Amino acid sequence: MYTELFSHINWLAVLVAGIAYFMLGGLWYSKALFGTKWASLQKIDMNDPNMKKGVGAIMFYSFILMLLTAAGLAILIVRAGVMHIDGAVRLGLVTGLLFAVTSVSISFVYEKKPIALHLITGAYLLLGNIIAAIILVAWK
Repeated sequence: MYTELFSHINWLAVLVAGIAYFMLGGLWYSKALFGTKWASLQKIDMNDPNMKKGVGAIMFYSFILMLLTAAGLAILIVRAGVMHIDGAVRLGLVTGLLFAVTSVSISFVYEKKPIALHLITGAYLLLGNIIAAIILVAWK
């Protein structure tokens, strides 16, 4: 296995970036920000007791995915030689917009989701990538 790719990664920074991304999601999808609108667009009744089933597994799985995103960003930061916060912001913009947002929106187009849902989810993914990249570069 080619392990040199992983040898220059600060794994604690990856963990913190993943946690930050996860915490952003908690805030983003709270009632204080976009949670109510997002649930409405998804046609989810948050008062339905069945909605609470499996939430722990969903949260755990999403956290693992955010850790994977942070690890991928860390690899790109090392490989591209990103050294400064402005580079981290640009990398977060590129990966967030050109990979995360477009991937989700491709699915949303076929699922005929409302444009507002694209915007709420896309903005979250974009900001999450930027925040994670900033943490990873700042902690190098």
